Amino acid sequence: MQLNNLKPAQGSKHAKRRVGRGIGSGLGKTAGRGHKGQKSRAGGFHKVGFEGGQMPLQRRLPKRGFKSLTKGNVVQVRLSALNDLPVDTIDLLVLKQAGVVSGEALGAKVFLTGKLEKAVTLNGILVTKGARAAIEAAGGSIKGLE
Repeated sequence: MQLNNLKPAQGSKHAKRRVGRGIGSGLGKTAGRGHKGQKSRAGGFHKVGFEGGQMPLQRRLPKRGFKSLTKGNVVQVRLSALNDLPVDTIDLLVLKQAGVVSGEALGAKVFLTGKLEKAVTLNGILVTKGARAAIEAAGGSIKGLE
């Protein structure tokens, strides 16, 4: 194979359709646009979803549901992440300062992943049933939100 012998595959390239070049071409006169109407004219543009003045589909359908502004602001925290914290009393501020949760988090929930090897006290943090059992088994406690 040499660069000067490279060609596109047979039939993959074809000549561009030349419209408005006389009646013999098959696309003369109206150039495939039909007769009259907005779409036949130069600059005959309408925005996406425009249905000629008829009420558009996206406006005919009912609005449904809503988007919660607080969804996703309760962050999940692994039980094993509590081992790495230097303090024994843990609240949301401690988790933020340690970088375990983002600064935008409005709450945190500890769930059972990994092992807890020290006794910790949780203040104002949600816990799952499994995490609660593991924390209490390690000698810890939970206060505030439960």
